[in-house]
Amino acid sequence: MRILTASDRSLLVEAADLDEAMRLNLAWDGTPGVVERIPGARTVLVRFDPVRTTAASLAAVLSATVVDVEHVPHTSAVTIPVQYDGEDLAEAAALLGVSAEELVNRHLAAHWQVAFSGFAPGFGYVVGNDPLFDVPRRSSPRTRVPAGSVALAGAFTGVYPRESPGGWQLIGRTDAVMWDIDRDPPALLAPGTSVRFVASREAVSAAEPVEASAAQGMPRGRHAPADLRSAPARPDASSPETSLAPLGSADESSNGALSEPKPSSLTRPRPAIEVIRPSLQLLVQDLGRPGHAALGVSASGAADRTAMRDANRAVGNAPGAAVLESVGGTALRFHGDGVAVVAGATGDITLTDADGVARRIPHGSPFATVSGDELALGHPAQGLRYVIGVRGGIDVDAALGSRSSDTLAGLGPAALAAGDIVAIGDAAVAAVDPVPRPRDLPASGDLVELAITLGPRDDWFTASALETLTTQEWLVTPRSDRVGIRLHGDVPLERETPGELPSEGAVTGAIQVPPDGQPVLFLPDHPLTGGYPIIGAVTDRCLDLAAQLPPGARIRFRIEGARS
Repeated sequence: MRILTASDRSLLVEAADLDEAMRLNLAWDGTPGVVERIPGARTVLVRFDPVRTTAASLAAVLSATVVDVEHVPHTSAVTIPVQYDGEDLAEAAALLGVSAEELVNRHLAAHWQVAFSGFAPGFGYVVGNDPLFDVPRRSSPRTRVPAGSVALAGAFTGVYPRESPGGWQLIGRTDAVMWDIDRDPPALLAPGTSVRFVASREAVSAAEPVEASAAQGMPRGRHAPADLRSAPARPDASSPETSLAPLGSADESSNGALSEPKPSSLTRPRPAIEVIRPSLQLLVQDLGRPGHAALGVSASGAADRTAMRDANRAVGNAPGAAVLESVGGTALRFHGDGVAVVAGATGDITLTDADGVARRIPHGSPFATVSGDELALGHPAQGLRYVIGVRGGIDVDAALGSRSSDTLAGLGPAALAAGDIVAIGDAAVAAVDPVPRPRDLPASGDLVELAITLGPRDDWFTASALETLTTQEWLVTPRSDRVGIRLHGDVPLERETPGELPSEGAVTGAIQVPPDGQPVLFLPDHPLTGGYPIIGAVTDRCLDLAAQLPPGARIRFRIEGARS
C-alpha cells in the first residue's frame, strides 16, 4: 500500500490490484473523518474533513488496515441483453487475436462484477474473470457514442448511460436503462453488482431488474416543482476520460420552457422568477450532493461557494438555499414581491420597475422586489459568475437531495432559457447579514496566484515540468466550463512516464494533464475518475477564486504543503 497526497483534503491509496482496492474501500466504510471514498482500478481516493482528522492521522489509520483474502461479495445481480453489432467489434477482436464470434462468446461466458463507478451516473466499470479482455482505447475518441452502447477498454467492459463522446471500443448495444433517478437504486450497475450478459435474441428469464428499468424509459434528468412542467436535461459535455466541451456549447434545443405557476382561486400566486435573457449559462445551484460517488455522482454544487453563502446571508436564507448562478450578464423578471441580492462577480446591476424607472443596485446589498421588476446584470467587470439569491430560495425539485444542476451528469434542473420560470420558496427567514465589501475578483488579463498541493502523480512528470508548472503563467482559455478550466502555457508539461493510468479518482481542483501537456483544472462538475495523470490540486480555500477566473485571466501556481 502506498498513500499519496491528492489534495489538501484527500489522499490517494494505491493497492496491489483491483480486488484489493475493492476490499479496502469496503473496509474503510465508517472510518472517522472520512467524507467520501472513490474506488478506482487499483486505487481508492479518500476525502476527509480537516476539522475531524488530519492527513497524517488518517494515513496512519489507512495504512494499518488489514483485509482478508476473500473476494468482494456480490451485492446484487442483473442480466443485460446485448445486441452484438458494435462498430468496433471486428477491430477489438483483431486486437485481441480472436475472431469476432469468439470475442462475443467469451464476453457472454465470463463472470462479470462492477468494480467501481466512474465519469457519470450509472457508468459502471465492470471487470471479468477472462484474461482475454484487455483492450486499448481508440486512438481518436468519438464525438458521440449512443446511449446503451456496450464497450471495452483496458480490462473493463461498460455501458454508456446516455449519449456522450467516448473512446472505448464499441462491441454492442442494449436497451437496459443504466440510470434512472426515480428507480431505487438509480444505478443499475452499482459497485459489487454481479453482471451477466446475454445475447438479446435469447429469452431473458433472469432480467426482471433490467426489464423493469427499461420499461420506465430513459432517466429523467430535470426536476422542477410539481406545479412547473419539467424539461429534459442537457446532453453530456464530456465522457469517460475524454475532452471537455467549450463553455456554453451544449445543445440548447434540449431545453424546454417551464410553465407559469397556476394560482388557485383560494391562494395567492407563488412568487417566481422569469428568464427574459439568459446568460451563457444560467443554472440553479446549492451546496451539491456529496456522498454519492459510489453511484458515479459527483458533489457538483455552486462553483463559488463563498458567493452563494454571502447571498443567502444577505436575504436571510439558510446557507444551503438554492440560488441562480449566471456566467455573464442576464435579465430576469420578478413575479410577486420579495427580497433579492447579487453576489459573486461584479458589474452593472440595474432594477427597472413596471413603469420603466431604472435604478442602480449595489453589489451585495439586499433589495426589495415588486412584481414586474426586471433585474439586468451587465457583462462582469471582475469575475465570471454572478450569484443571484432570493429570500426563500429557488424552489425546484431535488435530485438525490440537492437542487444543483450537474452539467456533466445531467442531474438536476437544466440550464435556464428565455421564457423559463422558476418558483421562489417560502423557507423561514433567518438573520440578515449583508455581504461584506466585494471581493477582489480577477478581470481578463489579470494575474492570479493559486495555492496547490503536488500529487498524486507528480512523479509522472520531469523535473523541468514541475518547475514549469510553478514558474510559467497559464492562460485561462475560452474552452472552459463547470467541468473544468482548460489552461494554455507556452511550454507544455513534459511527461517522464508515458502511457495511461488505470482509471482513478479525481477531486475538484485537480490539475489533470492530457497528452498535449496543457493542463485542465477541474471544477465542480468534473468526472469522478480519469486516466490522465494529475500533477497537483488547487487547495480548498482557492477553489472559489478559481471558479471566478474569466477567459484571458492568467494563473501562477504556488506549491503549498509537503507531498506524502
